[in-house]
Amino acid sequence: MSSTLLETTRASHEEVERLERLIVKEFQNDPTSSKDRLLQSHRVRNMIDTIVSTSHKLVDIYEDKDQARKDEIAALGGQTASGTNVFSAFYDRLKEIREYHRRHPAARVVDVDEQYEALLKEEPVIEFTGEEAHGKYLDLHELYNQYINAKFGMPRNDKKESEDSHIEYSTYLNLFSQPQKIDRKLKLTMQYREYTQNLLEYLVYFFQRTEPLQDLDKIFSKVVTEFEEQWKDGKVPGWGGGQENGPVPAQDTSIDLDYYTTVEELMQVGLEKLKEALASLGLKTGGTLQQRAERLFLTKHTPLEKLEKKHFAKGSRLPVQNGAAALKENINSKEVALMEAKVIKLCTLLSETIERTKENVEKKQALTYEEMESERQEEEMQAESESDDDDQQIYNPLKLPMGWDGKPIPYWLYKLHGLGQEFKCEICGNYSYWGRRAYERHFKEFRHQHGMRCLNIPNTKNFNEITSIEEAKELWKRIQARQGINKWRPDLEEEYEDKEGNIYNKKTFTDLQRQGLI
Repeated sequence: MSSTLLETTRASHEEVERLERLIVKEFQNDPTSSKDRLLQSHRVRNMIDTIVSTSHKLVDIYEDKDQARKDEIAALGGQTASGTNVFSAFYDRLKEIREYHRRHPAARVVDVDEQYEALLKEEPVIEFTGEEAHGKYLDLHELYNQYINAKFGMPRNDKKESEDSHIEYSTYLNLFSQPQKIDRKLKLTMQYREYTQNLLEYLVYFFQRTEPLQDLDKIFSKVVTEFEEQWKDGKVPGWGGGQENGPVPAQDTSIDLDYYTTVEELMQVGLEKLKEALASLGLKTGGTLQQRAERLFLTKHTPLEKLEKKHFAKGSRLPVQNGAAALKENINSKEVALMEAKVIKLCTLLSETIERTKENVEKKQALTYEEMESERQEEEMQAESESDDDDQQIYNPLKLPMGWDGKPIPYWLYKLHGLGQEFKCEICGNYSYWGRRAYERHFKEFRHQHGMRCLNIPNTKNFNEITSIEEAKELWKRIQARQGINKWRPDLEEEYEDKEGNIYNKKTFTDLQRQGLI
């Protein structure tokens, strides 16, 4: 029956409105644990995605590029090629409805509310590793292995260390959010680019799983805007260095030639370091120790552009012809720097999770495997017991009152306070009070005071222990009669004095004043 375009439009609007109400109802429920909060966020995220996709469909319908909506509205008005006939359009539609119910006589009405209410009870499937513990911690072990096996992950100390020495995982958790501390020349390698890209992808994926309601595109757009300004001014951390952002200059090698005055002094550096320095400049790396030193020493006083071609390695681009390569390297540097900026922003947003991960790793280092397993089981059992306490029905056959913890009070306490005695108050609408203490306290409560006001009787101490309406009225009459003998009569007993000092009661003074005699 919803084959028409207008019916599809109406159903889409109804679906959007129902989902909006469900989101409001979902947020009215306060989750009891972090896992429940995560599931709630993902349910809301799924509803928002459905609203967005349905809204896009509605926009396409209203744009009406194929004129289908316009034709359907015209058909409803009875507009045909031969003219306007409203009745024929009406009876055609009536015939269509009757034909539908004739073909489907057993069609039942589907309760849409139940279908949408089921969305509040579903548990979205969120994939987490065991190390992540439902989003409580980060799992960076693969990235850690990639980091320590790369050149940029080697320890950079003044003391000479062996290649087998690596930083620990706990130390890596302090370093991965600080890419600006890595040497700039090491960031231009393909290995570092792949590592940064993998790190960014993992942090984005983790953030989307743990914070599904955050708008990551909006966050990254702001990061890109700030990065463009810093890159233009050369103030990007780890990429500025007082010079224009771009590729590392040719003279920036691991050997500073200013410290060497002769080729013999340069030969003391060694074959490997000379080879690395020549390779970074695009020069030939072969030959003896003296030939390598002489070739590198030429660059101290002669620019690379003026060196003969025979000194350059085969297939290397000369500095004169290297403009396009420099531009490409500058673009690559900018891309890597932008990925670093996004990583730093995500680390700022996930700072609490990173701190929890550090604490968890330090705690693990002090525990055995059996202790960690027992602690994990205790946490799971505690979470299950909390959920069971909320869900299970409380066994209370004696119908004892509930205590402060939401459980029935002990039976001995029930007997001690006499909570089995019932006291009814007719003034309170025959409301029952259990126990002497509750009965005595109710005379000062709103329910009893409201009942006394309805009887036009003041709720004073005289009416304590009075619960019958007739007794209260009778007592009030006796009090009024007794007050009538000693009642204060202002007309006769209130005194007034005129200018001459004569004393009158209120009634006489008022009469004389009206006559103008005073």
